[in-house]
Amino acid sequence: MSLRPTLDFLLYQWLDAGALNGRARFADHSRETFDAVLDTCERIAREKYAPFNRLVDTQEPQFDGERVILPQATHDAQKAYAESGMLSAAQDFEMGGMQLPYTIEAAANSFFACASVSIGSGMLTTGNANLLMVHGTPSQKEVFSKNEFAGRWSGTMCLSEPQAGSSLSDVATRAVPDGEGFESDPLGARYRLKGNKMWISAGEHELTENIIHLVLAKIPGPDGKLVAGTRGISLFIVPKKMVNPAGELTGERNDVALAGLNHKLGWRGTTNTLLNFGEGKYPVRSTGGGLDGQGAGAVGYLVGKPGEGLRCMFHMMNEARIGVGIAATMLGMAGYYASLDYAKNRPQGRPVGVGGKDASQPQVRIIEHADVKRMLLAQKSYCEGALALELYCARLVDEQHTGDAQSADDARLLLEVLTPIAKSWPSEWCLEANSLAIQIHGGYGYTRDFPVEQYWRDNRLNMIHEGAHGIQAMDLLGRKVLMENGRGLLLLSGRINATVQRAQQVPELAAHADALAQALQQVAGATQAAWSTGMPVDALANAVPYMQAFGHTVLAWIWLDVALAALALDATKSIAATAGRLGAARYFYHYELPKIGAWLNVVASRDQTCAGMPEDAF
Repeated sequence: MSLRPTLDFLLYQWLDAGALNGRARFADHSRETFDAVLDTCERIAREKYAPFNRLVDTQEPQFDGERVILPQATHDAQKAYAESGMLSAAQDFEMGGMQLPYTIEAAANSFFACASVSIGSGMLTTGNANLLMVHGTPSQKEVFSKNEFAGRWSGTMCLSEPQAGSSLSDVATRAVPDGEGFESDPLGARYRLKGNKMWISAGEHELTENIIHLVLAKIPGPDGKLVAGTRGISLFIVPKKMVNPAGELTGERNDVALAGLNHKLGWRGTTNTLLNFGEGKYPVRSTGGGLDGQGAGAVGYLVGKPGEGLRCMFHMMNEARIGVGIAATMLGMAGYYASLDYAKNRPQGRPVGVGGKDASQPQVRIIEHADVKRMLLAQKSYCEGALALELYCARLVDEQHTGDAQSADDARLLLEVLTPIAKSWPSEWCLEANSLAIQIHGGYGYTRDFPVEQYWRDNRLNMIHEGAHGIQAMDLLGRKVLMENGRGLLLLSGRINATVQRAQQVPELAAHADALAQALQQVAGATQAAWSTGMPVDALANAVPYMQAFGHTVLAWIWLDVALAALALDATKSIAATAGRLGAARYFYHYELPKIGAWLNVVASRDQTCAGMPEDAF
């Protein structure tokens, strides 16, 4: 089964991506150029990624003491991706970019995630360079961003530390000025960093000439102590290899050393590392006196202002969260396609008649069994719904950047509210889709002879990284629905109610519309009840059930809006596809949306079953 018809429908019939060509920024494009990008990415994914998905899972990265060794297929895929221009797809023509809408970029990248998310397609490199385009100096953009967009260098984000994990308040990496004149370095105020960073994806490899680390660290105060909390965090560019102001490698290695490779359950094709900064393995000569005249510490260049590192990093983190959502979605989709194909071809069992089963009759394919159809419909509703959500968020990014002032501000606020859902909902429910894909395969699904077990292993990461599930939930209930006096939640409610009103006029969808209106009222009521005491400890005790209910309500809205677009098409052109979309929407409303009641009950009552459990009672 091909992903392309689904993408085409969502992009052009539902989101009207073709209308973006009316914006000045995208005026040089057309439906033809958009399709050409999709064609190219689909071909590269088919030829350079999909055939090697199992290979990169079994041939894990190896460190020989000097360098990390990856399969040749990974090198070939990275080269093909860089040559496609996708690393700089959304950038200005002057930066070597294509000025593509992010909507098209996100859709095009979905092919790579579906073919082999483990090989990777430059998400962190693009996010790294994009951050510098917003917060970096002209020199930093010219030297670092340009080389990353060109594919010569790659990028990482270095947040977590072994002792701190997701608690960025406890970052202990130190950054001190590199001697006299440190502020006058052409590449930015020059500091020396010492510390350790854990779980750094693509932190060491030989795929590119250089690796550009964006590192969170704290600058000590006058007393030599680190400032407590996140307000003391600054952001630094720390290249693996030193460069000059012209963007040329100097031949000197920066003091960034690989301490070890993490051995993961899945996503094994991408290196995941523990990095030591400034341990002295690769001492860098000092300019301007240094710390002790001997070049102690890794050289880093300040991005933005001291103490504003986390604010800068959120630019990359939020972009990465949508990328994680797309990765989770496409892993679910890959499993759905595999299990659908298996169900259509696997004969097993016989239909049950009034007198029971007739053993003399031939076996039927398992797709003819109601429970297998249930599992397939669940996968379809999760994965195609999640894809629609991610593309909707991508469309909001374009609106934020190119719409009129009011539309742009609305898009900004909607993205604030939806980003935790865009990251976490697919991470949970497309993982469940992968589990169902294994179930459909039966015992074969639990073997390495079929791909679905790898899809599940790869997808299990997505609930953890770029802000774990519970952190996203607390962000949603603790910040996003409250920010700007709840205006974001009101704005989203307005969009949902507009869809409800349209759907109430369509007989096939009227019952769904009523159910969605009731669900939205339940979410609003639970939100108010959760915060009725004004105590965060009460409200946030059940943040994850709140996020599950909120996410299901959002996905129900997405499916209703998609169903309206499907019915608006001439049904004779695509009867099966329309029936599929309406069936998936019906499944979601009958089997999934009713779940929100149980989730919201514990939220609204501020249930303390979990929070109040004594430690010694476990």
